[in-house]
Amino acid sequence: MAISNSVNTNPGAYVALQNLSKTNMELEQTQNRINTGLKVASAKDNGGIYAIAQKMRAEVAGYGVVQQSLDRGQSTVDVSLSAGEAISDLLIQMKEKALGAADESLDTQSRDALNEDFKALRDQIATIVENAEFNGVNLIDGSTTGGFVALANAEGSNTITVGSEDMSLSGSIVTLSSTASFGTASDASTIATQIDTSLENVNESLARLGTKSKALEIHATFATKLSDELETGIGNLVDADLAKESAKLQALQVKQQLGIQALSIANQAPQSILGFFQ
Repeated sequence: MAISNSVNTNPGAYVALQNLSKTNMELEQTQNRINTGLKVASAKDNGGIYAIAQKMRAEVAGYGVVQQSLDRGQSTVDVSLSAGEAISDLLIQMKEKALGAADESLDTQSRDALNEDFKALRDQIATIVENAEFNGVNLIDGSTTGGFVALANAEGSNTITVGSEDMSLSGSIVTLSSTASFGTASDASTIATQIDTSLENVNESLARLGTKSKALEIHATFATKLSDELETGIGNLVDADLAKESAKLQALQVKQQLGIQALSIANQAPQSILGFFQ
């Protein structure tokens, strides 16, 4: 096929321009990958991979919310545990006072002094129950009937529920009356028996709360690991290999310079036609 000499058409320049445009596009793509650190930064880079990555990013965001919910649950339960343990300690001290007052040989003045100490400890239980609150949730005063519900998965379809444990005085756990006191050895002996029951109930409640606290802690650790694995998976899909891109950038820059030179040479070809007319 003969190559025509024409000032209107320059096939060599067209080819050089096409190759240079292709190199410039590849160079722009490589520069974008280096700038963003991503080989798939938008849907036009790779629609399928971008869609998968976005779905996984949504899951990661969901597990971030799950982690926050679990953290609130742990803190709420830990506050309740601390309060319950304090109540258990107070009940032990109250039993000590009641047993001391149950001694028939004790004089009235000494029994009254023990009763005053007993009532102070009793009222402290009420104060602890009232203040065992975190983020507006109190699991031991009877106000949170449904307990605390923490998210367990990114879709919100699974939850972990921590039941409330009402440790208020005159309740089903702390059966001791909110006005309990003793004036005689017999009264003190009866109250000591009531305290035994309350103490057993409180300790059972603490065991339940402790188990739920551990469950929240275990699931929080799992959620963190799962989120980290999802992040790694997203990186495998969309992150650019910067070492590879750097090498490619240098090659494309050289190729671009050669393309410019090739285009310049091709553009000079029509000038040779002038030689025919000299």
